[in-house]
Amino acid sequence: QVQLVESGGGLVQAGGSLRLSCAASGLTFSIYSMGWFRQVPGKEREFVAAITSSGGSTAYADSVKGRFTISRDNAKNTVYLQMNSLKAEDTAVYYCAADPNSYVSSSLFTVYNHWGQGTQVTVSS
Repeated sequence: QVQLVESGGGLVQAGGSLRLSCAASGLTFSIYSMGWFRQVPGKEREFVAAITSSGGSTAYADSVKGRFTISRDNAKNTVYLQMNSLKAEDTAVYYCAADPNSYVSSSLFTVYNHWGQGTQVTVSS
């Protein structure tokens, strides 16, 4: 059974940092591209960042470029999202997701076939 478990969310002041982790099990992690998405109640799920299976290619939403960094450790079956210079508009539930296409860091949530339960990030202004 595939499980993606996010951690590292919490409450932080604007300008602060958080590091999210997503631990994967039940799948061959090293062949999956991974993504981070976020969602605010009443709004559609929004792409944040993605990384290919090898970590060789990444993609970011314009709203987080230069502030967020996605990375992965295939030996630990874990993907990370380092979030710096946080803003109130970054407040959301953050989800990690797995895409069986190894070579594309996709922003399309429809290509991801496994999802975590989410972790809340709240940025106070």
